[in-house]
Amino acid sequence: MHGLMQDRPLLISSLIEHAATFHPDTEIVSRLPEGTVHRTHWRGVRDLSRQIAQALQALGIRQGDRVGTLAWNSYRHLALYYGVSGSGAVLHTVNPRLFPEQIDYIVNHAEDQVLFFDTTFAPLVQQIAPRLKTVKAFIAMTDRAHMPDIDVPNLLCFEELVAAQSTEYTWPEFDEKNASSLCYTSGTTGNPKGVLYSHRSTLLHTLMELAPDTFGISSAETLLLIVPMFHANAWGAPYAAAMVGAKLVLPGPHLDGESVYNLMRDEKVTFSQGVPTVWMMLFQYLDAHPELPTRSLGVKRVGIGGAAVARGMLERFENDFGAEVVQGWGMTETSPIGVISKLLPKHQGLDKEALMPVKLKQGRGVWGVDLKIVDADGKTLPWDGVAFGHLHVRGPWIASGYFRSEGGAVLDEEGYFPTGDVATIDPDGYLQLVDRAKDVIKSGGEWISSIDLENTTNSHPEVAESAVIGVAHPKWQERPLLIVVRRSGSTVDRDAIMKHLEARIAKWWLPDDVVFVDSLPHTATGKLLKTKLREQYRGHALPTI
Repeated sequence: MHGLMQDRPLLISSLIEHAATFHPDTEIVSRLPEGTVHRTHWRGVRDLSRQIAQALQALGIRQGDRVGTLAWNSYRHLALYYGVSGSGAVLHTVNPRLFPEQIDYIVNHAEDQVLFFDTTFAPLVQQIAPRLKTVKAFIAMTDRAHMPDIDVPNLLCFEELVAAQSTEYTWPEFDEKNASSLCYTSGTTGNPKGVLYSHRSTLLHTLMELAPDTFGISSAETLLLIVPMFHANAWGAPYAAAMVGAKLVLPGPHLDGESVYNLMRDEKVTFSQGVPTVWMMLFQYLDAHPELPTRSLGVKRVGIGGAAVARGMLERFENDFGAEVVQGWGMTETSPIGVISKLLPKHQGLDKEALMPVKLKQGRGVWGVDLKIVDADGKTLPWDGVAFGHLHVRGPWIASGYFRSEGGAVLDEEGYFPTGDVATIDPDGYLQLVDRAKDVIKSGGEWISSIDLENTTNSHPEVAESAVIGVAHPKWQERPLLIVVRRSGSTVDRDAIMKHLEARIAKWWLPDDVVFVDSLPHTATGKLLKTKLREQYRGHALPTI
């Protein structure tokens, strides 16, 4: 027996229509690549997305066709989120930080029919255009006055293209399981692989994003969205903001510390989301300008993902800003919410030191995501906070495979997706990453967590960033090598770092050597690029050998 409820498809177009109907005048603020600040509202974004949908039809785009973007966070990109997916086409957000050869590969692999791009990327587009086999039109996301002078076929002006279309449009209805957007992994090993989201998965993910035990976004929020809109759909925030009509502040390419601070101050931001590297740039700016106020800004919460949160970063947001840090773990393949770090009622009344180990864990599972950890033989391990194994997940917004079946069948026999992470889960359901399976250091038959070593090193007040990799050892198989970036003006040395670590970690975890560098390589999503570090230091001679 079925229930007697109306059966309406869960479609992304419903989000922008809701925002325009019930929150029409709530602001959308963008710092554009040209440097100017643009202001519109949810009704304006809805109208623009309708014009985009009709412009795509005029260009011959049909349902299921892929539409690429090389763009920063702006109202134009936001309107593309809705205009492309709402019309039944598939939004393919291309990460411009990938190598040009990788961008060639994924645009061709996706068979993008048109490519929208911000003027920042005009030189890149001119470079790769001859190699893009399926792109029929290149659309510069600007007005006629700022059109780039580049030689590419069928170059169109965004503002002229959409101005020719009406703001009156009826969104099509179709199966909610149809594809809505496509995002490729960063491809640190091999070619990037495409994760294909559906309207249904996106709407369910959006609902969970609003829960108080997740990010708790509401119409009272002013959200500064620093995480790029080409990273796993900006963690779902463009959809969540529309569902509740929150004010959005979009920084464009201006992610330096001064620009981020000014937007926080001028737009009265209450919540912001970003990866640790951006927050480090903000702190560097504030260190150089100690006279600037922070607590009075009114930032209440900061979402951090993409890498484990160091204690120093968490404490600085709490102490200087008076803000709660909401850490999370996920990946492109999980849409990306997997777990979110929120305290339980049982933690009320605990002192700061007792709470810190809980806060530094990646978080607890949310509804819709099943978790398990397994050993090398696939045997399920207990949730005791001690046993650690390979993390597997499943749920309605977790990938079941990759676009065009790249990588073959990826799910285990119970339908779980193997994440490639090694983790523990405690009796309260808090997950803590031990390492990426490919990054864990195997020393004398035991595992050393590079994440824990890095977080402990980063807690030193004179350390800006660090990385730990395994280096070959004739007796122990591998031993940890610590690579450190000093804070500006610091002269901290190896002995000081080792003394700091000796008081905080097991003796056999201590790195066999410490190397100081000016900077560390990162992936296109801001994560440490350890493949490059392992290649660079493959022949490094440890002093203890």
